[in-house]
Amino acid sequence: MVNIHVERVIDASPQRVFDWLADPARLTTAPLVLKADWAQGSAAQGVGAVREVWGTGMWFREEITAYDPPKSYSYRITRSLPVFDHDGGTLTFTPTGDGTHVDWLSSYTHPARAGGKAMEAISSRLLLWNFGAILTSCGKDLEP
Repeated sequence: MVNIHVERVIDASPQRVFDWLADPARLTTAPLVLKADWAQGSAAQGVGAVREVWGTGMWFREEITAYDPPKSYSYRITRSLPVFDHDGGTLTFTPTGDGTHVDWLSSYTHPARAGGKAMEAISSRLLLWNFGAILTSCGKDLEP
């Protein structure tokens, strides 16, 4: 099991940070993400909404499984290339001083047919780098 965990304090209100990170288009601030949007026919937000993410060597279809603005939202990858067995991901937004502490956790495995442990060694580093880049971009866009 791979657990990706990134944190950052962003000098903006929880609502502003939540809104920025809940917008799938913001995922394109990750180095490997080329396009991200709500899936065709999907609701634009909330539980059951589906987003699609296309990137260098990857594609994800993710369903929003919990949505509690501006406190948290959760998602689960339901289809992907390469194949993931995704336990889910959650972003939590906690007020702290004049800003917001963002805590992002995602857990998954790659089945043996998709490279197993060897693929996990690669994807865990790439996802950690990309999640961090997204939070850095959020801070740059929202901080004074």
